[in-house]
Amino acid sequence: MMPIVQSLMAGTLTRAWRRARTPVVMASATVDLDAQLDAATRDVDMIRAAQALNDNRLDIAEALLRARLKARPHEVAAIRMLAELAGRLGRYADAETLLRRALALAPGFDAARHNLAVVLHRQSKVEEALVEIDALMQRDPHAPGYRILRAAILVRLGEYTQAIATYDEVLAAHPAQAKTWMSYGHALKTVGRQADSITAYRTALAETPSLGEAWWSLANLKTVRFDDADIAAMRAALAGELDDEERYHLDFALGKALEDRADYAASFRHYAAGNALRRAGLDYDAADTTAAMEAARALFTREFFAARAGQGCPDPDPIFVVGLPRSGSTLIEQILSSHSLVEGTMELPDVNALARRLGARAKGDPGERYAERLRGLGADELAALGREYLDRTRVQRKTAKPLFIDKMPNNFAHVGLIHLMLPRAKIIDARRHPLGCCFSGFKQHFARGQAFTYDLGDIGAYWRDYAALMAHFDDVLPGRVHRVDYETMIADPDTEIAALLAYCGLDYEPACRNFHETDRAVRTASSEQVRQPLYASAVDHWQHYNLWLGPLKDSLGKALDSYAIVSQPIP
Repeated sequence: MMPIVQSLMAGTLTRAWRRARTPVVMASATVDLDAQLDAATRDVDMIRAAQALNDNRLDIAEALLRARLKARPHEVAAIRMLAELAGRLGRYADAETLLRRALALAPGFDAARHNLAVVLHRQSKVEEALVEIDALMQRDPHAPGYRILRAAILVRLGEYTQAIATYDEVLAAHPAQAKTWMSYGHALKTVGRQADSITAYRTALAETPSLGEAWWSLANLKTVRFDDADIAAMRAALAGELDDEERYHLDFALGKALEDRADYAASFRHYAAGNALRRAGLDYDAADTTAAMEAARALFTREFFAARAGQGCPDPDPIFVVGLPRSGSTLIEQILSSHSLVEGTMELPDVNALARRLGARAKGDPGERYAERLRGLGADELAALGREYLDRTRVQRKTAKPLFIDKMPNNFAHVGLIHLMLPRAKIIDARRHPLGCCFSGFKQHFARGQAFTYDLGDIGAYWRDYAALMAHFDDVLPGRVHRVDYETMIADPDTEIAALLAYCGLDYEPACRNFHETDRAVRTASSEQVRQPLYASAVDHWQHYNLWLGPLKDSLGKALDSYAIVSQPIP
C-alpha cells in the first residue's frame, strides 16, 4: 500500500516533488510539509483513504478525508487528496479551492501546485494554469511532466508552434511515452500535419498496442483506412484486460474501421457497445435538459427582450456558431474564417462559464437561479457581461481581424444571454437532418462534454429540445439567428455562402468558396474533412444503419416530420 500513499501524497515525476524544508506559518497554523507527508505515509487512516481513492471507492475516501480534516484542518496531504477526489467527480471548482488552500499553507508543495495547474487547465483557465506550471518550471525546468502539461496548455492557448516544439524536445529525450506521442499527434493534426500525426499515433501504438485512445485518434481523422492487421490488433486488445476507457475507445475505432468496409451490422455492434460503456459512466438525465429548455422558453419572451432593447455591450466582434456537434458547424467556421476580416478560434467555453456563474448566485434550482439572475440584471450589468466575455476570449485572438468566431455548439442554450449581453453579435444555427446529425454524434467519441450523445434516445431528445428552443427564438427574435442547413449548403454552396456572408455584413471573397485551401488550426473532429472540397457522401450515410435507429426515431418523434431524405450531387 505504501507506493499508493506516497503517490497520492507527493506525486510521481522524475524529480522529487517536495521542495520546502522550512515550516510555513499560516495564521495560527504551522505546517512542516516534509514532516506531514512523511507521517501521512505511515498513518493508518490516510493509508485507508489512499487505498479507497486508488480503488475508486470515492464515498469511503470522502468520508475518511472529511473526518480527518475536521480533526486536522491544516493537514495539506489530506487537503490534496480531497482535491483529487473532487477532480475525479468533475467538481473542479471545489478542487481548485482545496488546492489553493493547501498551497496557502505550504507554498512549496509542488505536487499540489501541479494538481492546481491541471485543474485550472480543465476549467479552461489556461492563462492561470500557465502561471502555475511556469512557477514549477522555474524550480525544475527539465521535468518532463511539467513540460508535457505546459505543451497541453499552449495548445489550448492556440500556441501550436511552441507546443509542438516542446513535444519534440520531450520525446527526443523520453521516447517511450505512448500518451505523450498521442498528445503530440493531436497537436500535429490540429495544424494540418496529417501524415506526421499518423506517425505519432502509430508510434504510440508501437509502445502500447492496447492504447484505445490512439486507435480512436487514427479513426477520428476520418481519412485513415485500417488494414487487416490493424483490425486484428484492435480485436486482440479488446479480448484482453482493459479499463473501461481503453475499451470504449477501441469499440469506437472498430466501429469506424468496419464502417469503412461496409460491414454495417458489425460496425453498429461496436458503436453500440462503446456508447453503452461510455454512457454508464456519465451522470446525464435527458429530462433535466428538457426542463432547462422549457424554462428558457418561458423566460425569453418578446416582452422580456423588448424591455431590454438597446442594452448590453455594443461591440460586434463575435460570430457565434451554435447547434449540435456534427451538424456542419466546423464547415461554417472554415468558410467564414477564410474571409480576410474573420478569425477562427475554437469552441470557447466562456459563455457557458458566465451562465454557470449567474446560476450559482441565487438560491434554489439551477435553472430557476439562472432565470432569476437574468431578470434582475440591469443595463450596466449586461454591458459588463459582454465586455467580460470579450476580455476572456481575447487570449484566443491571434490576429488584428475585427471579427472572430466562437464555435461552441452548446451555446444554442444561451442564445438569450448572448443577445442580451452582445446584441450586435452574429448568431448562426448550424442545422443538419436530425437522423444524420444524431447518428453522426452517436458514432463519435468526444474528448469531453456532450454526454447526451451516448444513447440514441438521449440524443434524439436533445435534438428535439434544441430545435424547439431555436424555433422559439425565431418567433420572439425574428431574423436574429441565421440558419444554415447542411444539406442545402452541400447542394447549393454558392447561394448559401453568399447568404451567410451577407448576414455577417461581409463582402464576398473567393477564398470563402475555396475554404479547403485555408491554412489554419482546426481542433474539432471535422479537422481533416474541412481541408477537402465539399462532398455529398455524408449527407445520407446514416441510412446504412437505418435498421438499428428505431430508438432514435422514436425519441425524435414529430421533429422528423418536416425532414425529407435528400441526396444531392456536388454541383
